[in-house]
Amino acid sequence: MEVFDNVNNIVKDDLEKVVTSGSKISIAAACFSIYAFQELKKQLENINELRFIFTSPTFIAEKNKKQKREFFITQLGREKSLYGTEYEIKLRNELTQKAIAKECADWIREKVKFKSNIANDHIDSFINIENSEDTYCYSNIKGFTTTDIGCEKGNNITNFVIKMEAPQSKSFLDTFNAIWSDKDKLQDVTQQIIDNISNVYKENSGEFIYFISLYNIFNEFLEDISEDYLPNEATGFKESVIWNTLYDFQKDASLAIINKLEKYNGCILADSVGLGKTFTAISVIKYYENRNKSVMVLCPKKLYENWQTYKGNYKNNPLEKDRLRYDVLYHTDLSREYGK
Repeated sequence: MEVFDNVNNIVKDDLEKVVTSGSKISIAAACFSIYAFQELKKQLENINELRFIFTSPTFIAEKNKKQKREFFITQLGREKSLYGTEYEIKLRNELTQKAIAKECADWIREKVKFKSNIANDHIDSFINIENSEDTYCYSNIKGFTTTDIGCEKGNNITNFVIKMEAPQSKSFLDTFNAIWSDKDKLQDVTQQIIDNISNVYKENSGEFIYFISLYNIFNEFLEDISEDYLPNEATGFKESVIWNTLYDFQKDASLAIINKLEKYNGCILADSVGLGKTFTAISVIKYYENRNKSVMVLCPKKLYENWQTYKGNYKNNPLEKDRLRYDVLYHTDLSREYGK
């Protein structure tokens, strides 16, 4: 048995000696990085085969959105690690990602099979090297990344890896073989891996890059939207005069305000002067009035008549048919005890 601290003696240096032409490699780990392939490219290109098991569900649709046993890497994090983990940022900044990804994809097509854990059962992480005469096992390997094989420091205080030889290593290999052939526990994801790595080096249209940029800017907002908080169109508020008076950007603002009021019980509309905040707010008022809610408008005293106009039977009221019934008070006069 031999112990690597991945500081003074690193796993990568030992793998360069152990992995030879014709080796068979079996890896069970949380994630796979193309940069780990790059570090061991010379050895890996001459192996017979590599079998890789993702120890947690990866590149498959999640049956349960929240798993208590997620290790320290989420499913999205495991999948993103293909192109480099957060601790391989220096390597990503070298702008060689396209070339490495193409070489790695070609190698995977020829030599590698990936499978993902689809069960809730825990699988230990390790690397097993099977040569013609010897079998070696490296345990306590969380992922196949440059950090785990000792090329990058990462955020680990300690990063010990234990190397075992036969007969202990044979036990790990037997366990791997048993799991590998169990269709109830594993699902083949080789093509998904190839497709994802291929996306790194393929040429994309400007429109696609623009779409991806927009998605990454607004994806949290999109995930935030729920039917539970969207306006109920059955109230008929979209048939009102005020709704059909709004511009499209005001309608978007109105729907967003209702969504936030339902979810957070508050919202601030901070459009610039002249963009019609009053009409946008009245459309929100109409929605809640259609739901038989009472609405109070707090405004400065000098705007009292403006707000009264939209609820009164006046010739200059463009919203007369909506029959708005909100109450108006001055927000500067909340300390009064009597009178109008």
